Amino acid sequence: MKRAILLMALLATAGCGSANSTSASSTSIGAFTITDLVVGTGTTAANGNTVSVNYAGWLYATGQPNGKGASFDPGPGPFVFVLGGTGAIQGFSQGILGMKVGGQRRVIIPPELGYGSSPPAGTIIPVNATLLFDITLNSVQ
Repeated sequence: MKRAILLMALLATAGCGSANSTSASSTSIGAFTITDLVVGTGTTAANGNTVSVNYAGWLYATGQPNGKGASFDPGPGPFVFVLGGTGAIQGFSQGILGMKVGGQRRVIIPPELGYGSSPPAGTIIPVNATLLFDITLNSVQ
């Protein structure tokens, strides 16, 4: 119980601070979590923009450092897609909204915003997996 109260207090205060801060900040809505590791200084990503990102993805594992379990996609090169379109899972797109070029963000995506009951064939992603991505925003067009 004490852990739950402490976690709630940490989540409630995580987003506090200056709007111009370059330190890490976090926003949590249920299990969907966005944590800015580095706040960028370039163009802000919005729906309809074509974005280029580098990322690494893991199965979210509670009890592991940074929540990182088995790696499922090292994101070998830039991933380019239209933000808010069908080129990425919903939680990935939502996690990039509002990022500035040069920013780095950690996003925890619950199953309903990820692959849910239909993970990609041939991957280690199980049904109803929670996912964790570290994302760097390279460009916005």
